[in-house]
Amino acid sequence: MPVPVTGQNIAAMAAQLEKAVALYPGVDMVVFSELAAHGPLHACAAADPRADEAVFQALAAKHRIWIIPGSVFVEREGKTYNHAVVINPAGEIVGRYDKMFPFMPFEAGVTGGSEFLVFDVPDVGRFGLSICYDIWFPETTRTLTSAGVEVLIHPVLTGTTDRQAELAIVQATAVMFSCYVFDVNGLDGGGVGRSLVVDPTGVVLHQCGQATEIFPINIDLGLVRQVRTEGANGLGQVLKSFRDKNVVLSTYADNGSSAYLDSLGPLVPMRKRNWA
Repeated sequence: MPVPVTGQNIAAMAAQLEKAVALYPGVDMVVFSELAAHGPLHACAAADPRADEAVFQALAAKHRIWIIPGSVFVEREGKTYNHAVVINPAGEIVGRYDKMFPFMPFEAGVTGGSEFLVFDVPDVGRFGLSICYDIWFPETTRTLTSAGVEVLIHPVLTGTTDRQAELAIVQATAVMFSCYVFDVNGLDGGGVGRSLVVDPTGVVLHQCGQATEIFPINIDLGLVRQVRTEGANGLGQVLKSFRDKNVVLSTYADNGSSAYLDSLGPLVPMRKRNWA
């Protein structure tokens, strides 16, 4: 859905949620895009995040559904975080998550989080959440799926020319980690749309266009469990192969540092070119 640059989008989100529940009364979970409530500008950060959360908590309890209302910029102890919550059908917040990899250098001033978010939907399965640029770092999804996550909820705000690359990453992530991926992008100030859902064999179940769309998807977690046990289409069993590896991955032993990576220089904004 559209996300205005100036923020103030919660009323429109609530209306869209009410529409979704009215059209599809069997819905169990509703997911919005990254920074859907207040938009992409730090100047429009949530003034009262708890009051904003209370709106969605009331809607979750009213309709007995799970809600992931995208994310918002919040201030804590003098630092800015890109923050998301998960709300259960009782209206309770059951998880909080700070985006681990702000889109640097463009998301300058945002502090990355350090805690993963895994939550269980009773009698259904295990879900995890990451935000936008996080998925470009497969270590994040590796950590979640190693904890048993079967469905990755992935709100994004991608309004840039790398959306095509991100679509490829989403599809690869699903098949590499044998999980469903729900990649939900916004419109206008919230992105260029083209949300998609991919199953654990890498098949795109739905690809949105660049217009407002409610796209209900049924998922089969039995497929996740089958693929993880037998392989996608009875072929490679990637999670077990990773578990049983012989190689020691030294890149992870020193937290990603290396002489080559250090030689790339500091992470700074792109400079204007001198065309003279």
